[in-house]
Amino acid sequence: MEQFSGRVWVLGDDIDTDIIIPTEYLALKTIEDMKQYGFSPLRPELAGQIKKGDMIVAGKNFGCGSSREQAPEVIKALGIRCIVAKSFARIFFRNSINNGLLLIEQPDLYDRIEEGQEITVTVNRDIVFDGKSYPIAALPDNLVEIINAGGLVKAMQRRNGLAG
Repeated sequence: MEQFSGRVWVLGDDIDTDIIIPTEYLALKTIEDMKQYGFSPLRPELAGQIKKGDMIVAGKNFGCGSSREQAPEVIKALGIRCIVAKSFARIFFRNSINNGLLLIEQPDLYDRIEEGQEITVTVNRDIVFDGKSYPIAALPDNLVEIINAGGLVKAMQRRNGLAG
């Protein structure tokens, strides 16, 4: 079972795709160009502060709004290892899996954690914070395969012998 730890950034309820990557930056050529503007309407400094392996803990309905694929791509490009939220918008959840970004629904952690604290995630088992275990639901094997491959296209290439 995969296990990893990281620092947490805490965001609220209803973080929509316009907050994750505002419309005006979608015209930029690459995700690398866009990522510096991630979360800028909410916290302009945040994209520059996130480090590879950090995680986001959020409230309800994370990723609501438009179905733009750039939202999970920008989050992944910033180095976020996973997002733990009370709930996710359905299309954002699917777009995230397709882009290889791990999302975990957990109803209790958000109300107990503060920004900058560290959590340890054991995929498909639990999240440990401050000595307490918060159970998480197991993702189906096919979704874990997609996430581990780095996204749907890479998983299908791997499955069909087209990539290492």
